Amino acid sequence: MQPVLTVGLDGSPESLAAARWAADEAEKRKLTLRLLHAWPLLAPEPARVPSEVDQNYWAKRLVHTAQAELQARHPGLSVIGSLVAEDAENALVQAASESEALVLGSRGLESVTSYFLGDVSMPVVARAQRPVVLVRADTGEEGPVPAPGSRVVVALKLRDSSESLLDFAFHTAAARGVSLLAVHGRSVPLHARVPWGVDHDVTEEMKRDAQKHLSMALRPWREKYPQVDVADSIRLASPAKAVVQAGEGAVLLVVGRREHRPGLAPHLGPVAQAAIHHGRCPVAVVPHD
Repeated sequence: MQPVLTVGLDGSPESLAAARWAADEAEKRKLTLRLLHAWPLLAPEPARVPSEVDQNYWAKRLVHTAQAELQARHPGLSVIGSLVAEDAENALVQAASESEALVLGSRGLESVTSYFLGDVSMPVVARAQRPVVLVRADTGEEGPVPAPGSRVVVALKLRDSSESLLDFAFHTAAARGVSLLAVHGRSVPLHARVPWGVDHDVTEEMKRDAQKHLSMALRPWREKYPQVDVADSIRLASPAKAVVQAGEGAVLLVVGRREHRPGLAPHLGPVAQAAIHHGRCPVAVVPHD
């Protein structure tokens, strides 16, 4: 099967924004774009029926309209439509396993009524075997989404395996021709707090230790992607706060999710939760060991 980037469509402004972002990304990565609409009540495809009695008419129209728009914007892009008679969550998780990445719309902390993005999106992000990118529409309750910047931001813990995160982040930065910022947030421990602020000897030691590990993690990727301009940042703040602030206006904010172990319910950590709910740029959640 040819490598594809899959986007979930439900007709909402957020899913259409996700489709436009995905089309741009698929073109830059030279991938086929698959537009997926899942609905358990899809009827078996009849041989020939007029549109007024075709139970699947609106589902087909949703996909075909999006496909026509994206083909007009990206004439050289291969775009395929896919209608699936399946529960949306399971269909999206399956599609993710077959794709380079899955792209969904996101409403952040706004009220949720979308079929895909209500009770479905978070379980999909938590269960997917491949990266899931969440994209907001241009406007929302918090005002217009900032225009995309010129860098990819990746959040690193340093103590865990970060190969998958860095692979996805560097690949995206290289494909888009933008710089990359690696961010590590570390809360100041209680023993470093003093009545007049913080003990700078302790915080400087923390920064030096984090910088050493961050440089080691980035070194092989700098060598693999010499065309990517790379910067790093150690921030003495909670990891969630540091990552959300660093991602403001980025092309993409990349965060990790530990792959769930057998017998345990899939879940998202606090950094991924903060990025999804408060980040205003597209957010990629990448599973890793």
